Amino acid sequence: MPDAITVSGPPKVRPAVAALPASKVREIANAGFGRSDILRFWFGEDQAPTPDHIKSAAIAAIGADETYYTHNNGRAALRTAIGGYLTDLHGAPFPMARVCVTSSGVSALNIAMQALLEPGDRVVVVTPVWPNVTAIPAVLGAKVVRAPLRAHGGRWRLDLDQLLGAITPGTRLVIINSPGNPTGWVLGDDERLPILQRCRQVGAWLLADDVYERLIFDDGRRSAPSFLAIADPEDRVIGANSFSKAWRMTGWRLGWLVTPAELESDIGKLIEFNTSCAPDFIQAAGIAAIHEGEPHVAAQRLQLKASADRLIDQLSALEGVEAPRPDGAMYAFFRVAGEEDSVGLARRLVAEAGLGLAPGAAFGPEGEGWLRWCVAAAPDLIDAGVQRLATWLGR
Repeated sequence: MPDAITVSGPPKVRPAVAALPASKVREIANAGFGRSDILRFWFGEDQAPTPDHIKSAAIAAIGADETYYTHNNGRAALRTAIGGYLTDLHGAPFPMARVCVTSSGVSALNIAMQALLEPGDRVVVVTPVWPNVTAIPAVLGAKVVRAPLRAHGGRWRLDLDQLLGAITPGTRLVIINSPGNPTGWVLGDDERLPILQRCRQVGAWLLADDVYERLIFDDGRRSAPSFLAIADPEDRVIGANSFSKAWRMTGWRLGWLVTPAELESDIGKLIEFNTSCAPDFIQAAGIAAIHEGEPHVAAQRLQLKASADRLIDQLSALEGVEAPRPDGAMYAFFRVAGEEDSVGLARRLVAEAGLGLAPGAAFGPEGEGWLRWCVAAAPDLIDAGVQRLATWLGR
């Protein structure tokens, strides 16, 4: 009989998990909890409620006892509705076999990367970016290579040559979030094809995080430039999306993936091992969002553009503040001259000005020294927030 093995020391998780930083946005929010005087712009969600027709659909589904398991990949009616919605939006066919429903957009990202990544794989990510996008490959043991955006000429811009150079042979996955969180950067029409062609050339997968694609501030288009509109069905391209932002459904936790049809059964297996399926009555709400939500999406986009312009105009008028204008999403990403510690600055603004903003360091080293302000708020709240910042800066 083999000798017993004694393990000493406290219990520990895997080193890759232990090395993950805690949320710096939560750190700042926790510093303000319990205070009723804080103006809160730190989280990325609209302060307006979910539209009534979406809530009513879920209530009716619960009343009809639609509370059981569904197909791993989602209700056929919802998958078909999403496919039709994408076909109308992007001008390319998206049959049901290419659409899989997930329990949130972050679940969609997790499942896509679980399907693709092995420990040691090389993943190129356009940054700064929502921290989950770089944390997921780290949890899976992949190596993340960052391709930073730059603030130039009052806008956030991609160095396309730098990104293409980073997509080397042996790169397994490229991740692009556009419109981007936290910057509001939007991928240009003329930047899509070179990136797709480079991925084809080296055999890399391309994962498009499209959660903000409808929140675009260009009046001439319904959606941000999409890789799904130009990719062939057999390309190594996956789109991840969510109902959270465009339909004001952050707490509902409903998303989807668009994949090559060949991945349908394997994605279904991963959904089974992660969540089994999205809740049936929430899928009913998703169907209502797709079928009846266009007026709400259009109205929200106009509101966000007006709020972003309002905020940027006021921030840019403050001495020492640099505020590039976002082209989409729901954020302004700005900095104050001489302030290099974004977490420290955000803490001081909570404590001394009653102003709750997200520190740029939460979105990676490229964000250090910057602050993120969610613009999905009423105009009077934005004005009051700027006034608090101006007063604080003038001390």
